[in-house]
This record gives sequence, structure tokens and C-alpha cells, in this order.
Amino acid sequence: MISDALLHEAETLLAACRARGVMLATAESCTGGLIAAALTAIAGSSDVVDRGFVTYSNEAKQDLVGVPADLIAAHGAVSEEVARAMAEGALGRSRAGIAVSVTGVAGPGGGTAAKPVGLVCFGLAERGRPVATERQVFPGDRAGIRAATVAHAFAMIRARVGG
Repeated sequence: MISDALLHEAETLLAACRARGVMLATAESCTGGLIAAALTAIAGSSDVVDRGFVTYSNEAKQDLVGVPADLIAAHGAVSEEVARAMAEGALGRSRAGIAVSVTGVAGPGGGTAAKPVGLVCFGLAERGRPVATERQVFPGDRAGIRAATVAHAFAMIRARVGG
């Protein structure tokens, strides 16, 4: 279930993108499509949301958005390097002007000392600009980590488009 707060953020973000004439694409691992789901829960979002890639497995990251297998092998699926490649791949395989990507450890298991539960790596690619990456560690349970990831992805996009 998508919270009312996230839906409000999605609506605000869509309006900002619409005002700037920017279309969006997503490449999502740990959120499993929640970013795209929150955006497309808003009526009329089809003029802003071009497409979303759910790249939960390493194979999906490679097949759908072109993340090189050797990059995953070298850095792990949860890394800024892979988030960068996911965002670049989503941008290159869409009509969007901006693509956001997320890959992380939503828990409750799967964490390590180097990559704890709550670690999420973000990528933001925009045509004509350098790709930005971020690494965040969110507290909470699986649902809370995923919701925080969606909210942070929205904030990254808003910082680029304004609004």
C-alpha cells in the first residue's frame, strides 16, 4: 500500500516534471516497482512517466538496462557503480529526460557489515548532465526502508526539476 504522504509527493513531483516538460523512467531493484507505482497511481501521469524497469535480479539488471555482468561481479548489485549503470541504462532505453535507479538491501535479511540492511544506492541520469549517485542507510523494517527509498528518489528528481 502506498501512503497518502507518498502519493502527495508523487503528485507534486509529477506537476513539477509536467511544468518543465520532463518525462521520467525508473530502474528499480529493492523497491520492486514502487517508485513507478506511486507515480502512476496519480491520474494523468502518463504524460510524465515513460516507463519503469523492475530489475530485481542481477540478470534483469543486465538484460533490461544493460548493466555489465563484470560491474556487478566487481562491486556487487548494491553499489553506486551499479546504480549509475542502471540509471544510464534506463535513460538510454526510454524516451525520458530523467531516469532514477535504486538498488539496496531492504531486509530483513541479506545485510552484511559492509552492506547493512537499509543500505540503498541511488542513481539519477539526465540527458546532457553527469549522472549523480548517492548512498543512504535507512532505519526501519522492510516496508519502512522501501517507503523511505521512494521518498528519497522523489527528492532527488525534484532537486533536478525544481518544485
